[in-house]
Amino acid sequence: MPRDLILSSGFLAFARHLGVVQALRAANELPAAVVGTSSGAVVGALTCAGVPPETILRDLEGMIPWRGMRLHARPWQGLCEAPALRALLERYLPARIEDLPTPLAVGVVAPGKQHRLLTEGPLVEAVLASCAMPGIFAPIVVAGVSMADGGAVDRVAVDPWRRWRPGRQAWVHQVARTAGVDRSEGRAGTTWIETPRSGASFLSLGDVRGQAEVARQLAAAVLARAKQNHE
Repeated sequence: MPRDLILSSGFLAFARHLGVVQALRAANELPAAVVGTSSGAVVGALTCAGVPPETILRDLEGMIPWRGMRLHARPWQGLCEAPALRALLERYLPARIEDLPTPLAVGVVAPGKQHRLLTEGPLVEAVLASCAMPGIFAPIVVAGVSMADGGAVDRVAVDPWRRWRPGRQAWVHQVARTAGVDRSEGRAGTTWIETPRSGASFLSLGDVRGQAEVARQLAAAVLARAKQNHE
């Protein structure tokens, strides 16, 4: 049975996630469903939409994040918004989460610090909400509720995934923490791929292809060990 894929939050760690997706595709381990938070929600949504990782890497090359940001009209709610990211998502994604060919759950936090996995509703807004780091980006209203980066409560969302997909197994990609909360869920039913921080900043995403290649190699090693253990 194909495994699910869980992509953690990680500051601008798009390329790390893309490297893991490259390794999975090379091993013919296409995910049955994806959970993504923050940068993981971006890559997860694009992956579920069938966009090849190489296409996304091409779009990211040379991107300077701060140039795609602008001051929010109500800065007391959050300093910035991200029109360039919205435009990128709208280029590739359908209108609603349930329109994706592969099931997706997006990790967000609702008022009262309540963690949620969004599995239906407006897709671009859900992903933007998952990327709305508190204090930097303004929360996004999704289906009438103000929501923000789920990584502030749970970066990986393994337990919420288990409640959404009971009895399934998953590959879990955890980028080393920059901010947010790493919960100590048990690892039963999961195989973990751990990669370093991306080193990206709002000034530059850096060498996205190099970042992806490091993650691809680390993921490929985990996949090879997993295959040996099951032979």
